[in-house]
Amino acid sequence: MECVRLRVKDIDFAYQQITVRDGKGAQDRVTMLPQSLQMPLQHHLAKVQLLHAEELQEGYGDMYLPYALERKDPNADQSWLWQYVFPASKRSLDPRSGIERRHHSR
Repeated sequence: MECVRLRVKDIDFAYQQITVRDGKGAQDRVTMLPQSLQMPLQHHLAKVQLLHAEELQEGYGDMYLPYALERKDPNADQSWLWQYVFPASKRSLDPRSGIERRHHSR
């Protein structure tokens, strides 16, 4: 589940690292991003970014944000950086808000 919950902002190509948030023991940790995965992951993210741009044009593309971030930054829910690295194949209703949005894959 740690992998599917990754957000774009958790991938740092410059430092070749991945930040895993709220992992085992509710702790954050940093792990390495192997050089062999960087190019395939960048290609994957380019496709995901196109999907996000299409959804924004259709009036979707917002994301569930943790804690009170939605109140602190009202536009963060549509930010590219908060999108899931591995989004679900289709949108569904968020049970917390009733909003149709794309969650992470399972």
